[in-house]
Amino acid sequence: MVAPEGVEAQSCVMARGNTVWARVYYRNTTGEELRSVLTLMGPGGRTVELHCAPAAHDEPGTCETPRIPASGTPGSATAIAEFMGAGPVEEAPLLLRAGSERAPGARG
Repeated sequence: MVAPEGVEAQSCVMARGNTVWARVYYRNTTGEELRSVLTLMGPGGRTVELHCAPAAHDEPGTCETPRIPASGTPGSATAIAEFMGAGPVEEAPLLLRAGSERAPGARG
């Protein structure tokens, strides 16, 4: 996903063995420090949230949540990354929301 303001991001759910985690690949070309929140949502309402601070430069970066035990079927977790502008949280504009897609037929 690309926002007109200059933020690009792609989020995904990673899995290895009995663990899952969320990862976001991003590029911040706004010239400003941003805030972002990466959320891993699993079956049964389980969530893990991580706050990232994308630097104000054009270099690609990544951010990922801690790994947690997998539960449910493969593909039942989703990842969402939200990038916000600077300023007070209640006033900061949402610049981009990038979400992963569940595998076809996955339930969660």
